[in-house]
Amino acid sequence: MYEPATPRPLRVVAVTYSPGDSLDGFLESLATATTLPVEVVLADNGSTDGAPERAAAAHPHVRVLRTGGNIGYGAAANAGLAGLAEGYALVANPDLRFEPGSVDELLAAAARWPRAATLGPAIRTPEGELYPSARDLPSLSTGAGHALLGWAWPGNPWTARYRREREAPRERPAGWLSGSCLLVDLPAFWSVGGFDPGYFMYFEDVDLAERLGRRGWLHVYVPTAVVEHEGGHATRREPHRMQRVHHTSALRYLSGQFPRRRHAPLRGALRAGLGGRLLVSYVSGRVAAGARFQRRARELAAVRETSRTDRRES
Repeated sequence: MYEPATPRPLRVVAVTYSPGDSLDGFLESLATATTLPVEVVLADNGSTDGAPERAAAAHPHVRVLRTGGNIGYGAAANAGLAGLAEGYALVANPDLRFEPGSVDELLAAAARWPRAATLGPAIRTPEGELYPSARDLPSLSTGAGHALLGWAWPGNPWTARYRREREAPRERPAGWLSGSCLLVDLPAFWSVGGFDPGYFMYFEDVDLAERLGRRGWLHVYVPTAVVEHEGGHATRREPHRMQRVHHTSALRYLSGQFPRRRHAPLRGALRAGLGGRLLVSYVSGRVAAGARFQRRARELAAVRETSRTDRRES
């Protein structure tokens, strides 16, 4: 008698660094996010709170992969995905909460967008705000305008253009998607070597998207898939260090866009500008927090209902 093959588990990689109780909510919500079997790899960067070990002991589909130290987000995610060459996998922060069916929504969108290397959901904050997670790649003008003015004038045209804040949420290609929750096409991901481990934290998702985009791959925002992200754990623990890492990563990315000898004065200006902003961020909470976002998550309800209607009529 023929028996259908059991679907291969979807690998979900979460990079952990003493994630605390948030990891329990992550695993509980993941159970309703997809109908597929899942295997969860906790790429652990040196947790000391015992949370990854407790999760692995309580859930047979969860295992801890020790990276050997705090090697950074991208390098740990690469380690968690190692050994997989085909299909899709999910990279997600351990302080996420998945809405029911959200991962299945991402997988359904992947079937609609065969050239998508990454797909990302709508990300809601605990306060009910819609995080601008699908942005254009930062250019010199939008990046400078956003960095210099966003904290004081969140509605400035450079920030609005960079974050695509003046358009309603819809399924569309983006320049880059937040690495806090990414469905990745594994052949595409490994075709560029995965995340660049030279980025300890921040901008590894921007850099990945830029390299994949040069090869013709797309990055698709799927607002019918919704997750809630608490965020800010590392920043609250080590605010000055995380500000330094953020600015260093921004400098690495932007300087990499202008690598020639003739660009040396521009790279020097970028270093000076970002260095000055970093110093100000140490003493100003407003600058450290960056540009506020005020779009409410209720907009998601409308786009999700419109999407369902369109599918029923097609």
